[in-house]
Amino acid sequence: MNVVIIGTGYVGLTTGVTLAYLGNEVTCIDVDKDKISMLNRGITPIYEPGLENMMKAAKARLNFATKYSECIINSDIIFFAVGTPPNEDGSPNLRYLYNAYFEILNYLKRKEKLTVLVNKSTVPVGTADELDSIIKDYGITNTQIVSNPEFLRQGRAMADTLYPDRIVVGGNCEAVECLRNLYKPIIEQSFTKPEDIKPPKERAQDVLFLAVDRRSAELAKYTANAFLSMKISFINEIANVCDKVGADVAKVAEIIGSDPRIGKEFLNAGIGYGGSCFPKDTRALQYIANTKGYSFKLLSSVIEVNNDQRLIIISKLKNVLTNLQGKKIAVMGLTFKPGTDDFREAPSIPIVQQLIEEGAEVWAHDPIAIEKAQKFLPKTVMLSDSIENIFINAEAAILLTEWRFYRELSWNELGKLMKNKILIDGRNSLDSRSLKQLGFEYWGIGRK
Repeated sequence: MNVVIIGTGYVGLTTGVTLAYLGNEVTCIDVDKDKISMLNRGITPIYEPGLENMMKAAKARLNFATKYSECIINSDIIFFAVGTPPNEDGSPNLRYLYNAYFEILNYLKRKEKLTVLVNKSTVPVGTADELDSIIKDYGITNTQIVSNPEFLRQGRAMADTLYPDRIVVGGNCEAVECLRNLYKPIIEQSFTKPEDIKPPKERAQDVLFLAVDRRSAELAKYTANAFLSMKISFINEIANVCDKVGADVAKVAEIIGSDPRIGKEFLNAGIGYGGSCFPKDTRALQYIANTKGYSFKLLSSVIEVNNDQRLIIISKLKNVLTNLQGKKIAVMGLTFKPGTDDFREAPSIPIVQQLIEEGAEVWAHDPIAIEKAQKFLPKTVMLSDSIENIFINAEAAILLTEWRFYRELSWNELGKLMKNKILIDGRNSLDSRSLKQLGFEYWGIGRK
């Protein structure tokens, strides 16, 4: 099929590269000329494991452009994967999505064959219906709009695209069948498996394909992220109770996670969630409910807990050091999660800012994003690509992003560089027993 992808962020680029790899002719369009220039040189503008190699494998069927052209006329399917960033009140900003639709109206009017328009952007319930009305008012009748929400995890976006738990498509029968045909190699897992992108598990049957109405598909994306956010905030609340009563949240999570009704995923206590989806989508769902006259009390608490949880690590640090004025603090990990260079809603940003306000001297390290960090952190932060430098004469060290790199460090040698061997693990990802044996004063989140 001839496919056009509008938007080359995480979702658009991952989708475009994957569909080209599966044998479709794909054109990815973005208004960012620098980004398109990089892509045309075979360089990915985002850090995502496996993406660049797969892009090379699909090179013959993959095109990148900055302008709408005849590719719209020749397309069978057009994906919209533009950003819907939050407004101040939490509502999604749909300007980029509507701009993209209005840009292609004249091209659609010239088309004779049916074109399926696919919303992959996260949008409020009813957006597809509104866009459908606009297109029909413009006199275009040979298009059908479907909602096809993505459920990708940054750092595992390629694996999630090739080996999804489910594919959701909301729309009428003809358009849904078009998407089913497009995704057939993924549904049947009949494609050649890339060596560097491993499936999370072996499948005994086809990938689940869920055909629903558009509004249910639109709401499902918000619902999924809100529910996962709730699990994170819940276990963080339990961690805070554990600190008060002397229990270990890791053991509590293991016990309740063994219950199949609960599951072990997203029960890792720490400093809260971040990224481009969970904070944005929880606030958006809260806004959607409010505009319909419903007070979503549980979701409001989830958001409040997460905002408070980010700074709990400051309280732990002050409990050990009394005050932070003039004290060197080593910060490990800056991106919102491992496997990505994304700083959107990263807990490290407010934590580092609070450390600076408390008078601390902050030295920070990240395995892949030191250069990018300069755009997001105060200029007084000393950024270093040498892990040893940030530990020299440090009064304490804090872990904010659970990169594997930090678990494999020579902690005995790093401890010798420190003024005080104090370590606060904001992700509960380090081996507390071995660190204590090396003489570290170790503090986790809800750890006994």
